[in-house]
Amino acid sequence: MRAAVFTEVQQPLSIEDIRVDKPASHEVLVRTMATGVCHSDLHFVEGLYPMETPTVMGHEGAGIVEAVGDSVTDFSPGDHVILCLSVYCAKCEHCISGHPARCQDKPARSASETPRLSLDGEPVGQMALLATYAEQMLVHENSVVKVREDMPFEGAALIGCGVTTGVGAALNTAQIRPGSSVVVFGTGGVGLGAIQGAKIGGAAQIIAVDIHESKLKTAMDLGATHIVDSSSHDPVEAIIELTRGGADYTFEAVGLKETAEACWESLKPGGTATIIGMIPVGTKIEIEGSGLRERKLQGSSMGSNRFKLDMPKYVEFYMQGRLLLDEMVTKRDKLDGINEAFRAMKAGEVARTVLMFD
Repeated sequence: MRAAVFTEVQQPLSIEDIRVDKPASHEVLVRTMATGVCHSDLHFVEGLYPMETPTVMGHEGAGIVEAVGDSVTDFSPGDHVILCLSVYCAKCEHCISGHPARCQDKPARSASETPRLSLDGEPVGQMALLATYAEQMLVHENSVVKVREDMPFEGAALIGCGVTTGVGAALNTAQIRPGSSVVVFGTGGVGLGAIQGAKIGGAAQIIAVDIHESKLKTAMDLGATHIVDSSSHDPVEAIIELTRGGADYTFEAVGLKETAEACWESLKPGGTATIIGMIPVGTKIEIEGSGLRERKLQGSSMGSNRFKLDMPKYVEFYMQGRLLLDEMVTKRDKLDGINEAFRAMKAGEVARTVLMFD
């Protein structure tokens, strides 16, 4: 199969012919139909987070089941599915207490077993144990959820990461209250998900902050009530003025020290700041040491999801017109366009590019 492979930091991904193994007992082989291009992949390509090479990248995908292992009972060939990087073991303390997104014992093949993917006889890694920038995905059954067949694949792919991460941060992690004020720093795929989660959760005021005018327009289309162009305005001052003293909830969806600290500074007493973005390893976030005024700073991992419950629910929101996904897709391309998709994303030209495999 053809796949986009990461071989060296700061270098373009290469399209290679990769061998994919047959499913083991608890594995599922999926034919990829669509995958979103998420900024998290670019973080690894740029060396902001470590990753072994070679690795097939991508972690936001949807497709059709082609084959299953002999112990798999929940899936059959022909099922339409979404993949999720929150693969879980179902046995650890986090899993059995209802927090599978925190699982630290993710099921994977051991080094002594035949690798799922290989190139010229050598093992190839899988980004987030998924590797969605490929024509097929071989994954554990606990990283797959079945969805209704009339759900478009490109929207389903977005639910696989960005939407679940953003919507879940608002509804699951922060648990925003109806009538509250919400600020979202960054209006890429995750930020737009958080904006929509705030809208679904009944927020009265939703302020989107970004430096790109086109992305702020998209944020308004998807539910923001106010926008702040931080390229020309101090976002904290603007937010304090718009909210008359600070927001109830703020969300960082960029992955920068500066925006994380601005999230904190934009809160009202008793407010909650939630960090969603992947802030580079070693970065220190500084908050004022006195007068904390019962404000809270917390992290969110993949929207605190229970994806086998959440993703079908988000599909229903989409089918009902309550969750807008088509509007989040700025560009559609093929696998060969992956490096151009990275360039456009880094330049702020797109909210999401979706690679199609049909």
